[in-house]
Amino acid sequence: MARDADRTRRRLLAAATGEFAAFGIAGARVDRIAAAAACNKAMIYAYFGNKDQLFEAAFTAHVSGCLEQVPFDAADLPGYAGRLFDYFEDHPDALRLSVWFRLERPGGAPLQAVVTANQSRLDQLARAQRAGLLTGRYAPVELLALVQSVATAWASMNPEFGQAAPDRSGRRATVMDAVTRLASA
Repeated sequence: MARDADRTRRRLLAAATGEFAAFGIAGARVDRIAAAAACNKAMIYAYFGNKDQLFEAAFTAHVSGCLEQVPFDAADLPGYAGRLFDYFEDHPDALRLSVWFRLERPGGAPLQAVVTANQSRLDQLARAQRAGLLTGRYAPVELLALVQSVATAWASMNPEFGQAAPDRSGRRATVMDAVTRLASA
């Protein structure tokens, strides 16, 4: 049977995403990734180089998926925040992967996909502010940080909130309301 390199890469990336989301870069084990992908460890090194490069590939794939599924619209920040909330509710591994990236790579080389997406968002926010669509109370970078923080706030709450926390639709409504108030001109 002929090898399907693209399928093997996809399996490795999926297995790596789960492993890195669960254990971070330092705690992830290449042998577990290979076993979960049903291939041998040598394939990881052949396709990705080393564990750090595999993490970068997995994180870049995560970023690309998020950018495709969560379009940014500076004229509708509450809608963006709601979509971002939904994305991370539906993909909890993606949020954990992002947290591990920030924890374990604070001084690492920036990923071009993230740099490009952030610059585009900041430019859109600045234009919307100049047009009077958004508050000028915050610089674009501050506004983006606040919106993204509000959208992911429920995911960082202690599980002890339990029954006190609203259901998913209530949490989403709270996110959108808070961003509406935050961004109002």
